[in-house]
Amino acid sequence: MTMPTPPSDDELQTLSRQIGELARDKHHMLVTAESCTAGWIAKCLTDVAGSSAWFESGVAVYSYEAKQALLGVRPETLEAHGAVSRETVMEMVSGAISRSGGTLAVAVTGIAGPGGGTADKPVGTVWVAWKSRGSYTTAEMFHFEGDRDAVRRQAVSQALRGLHRLLSA
Repeated sequence: MTMPTPPSDDELQTLSRQIGELARDKHHMLVTAESCTAGWIAKCLTDVAGSSAWFESGVAVYSYEAKQALLGVRPETLEAHGAVSRETVMEMVSGAISRSGGTLAVAVTGIAGPGGGTADKPVGTVWVAWKSRGSYTTAEMFHFEGDRDAVRRQAVSQALRGLHRLLSA
């Protein structure tokens, strides 16, 4: 089985430019809350010239404590479900939007590897959630293959694709 080729920098830049145009046209301010991608989504978005017109803020949160303090993720959620879960990513994206001036948010949490995986949550397991202020949260789990960079790059791509879908709706 051949692994899908992770998206190139050019593909991520093109998607980010499209998101920026849509966000600007629809008067959205974007917010990111990132764990396994460590700010890569925010970097892609802010690489677009003029992004300050539609990019509000981004936070990289790896520890349980940071997720709680900066995004309001409940300790009970982390204890019951772990950092890499639907419940956690949904609280992350809700916290990102409620604690900022943003109107559209994306959150990512996952296991990029090479270590940290378990039988239930193998390396490459990534949860992404999207939320527009005043609407319901959507979340999706992915299982990516490849090394740490490939997993993270694919997570960034899926996060951006979800933003693009929301903005295109």
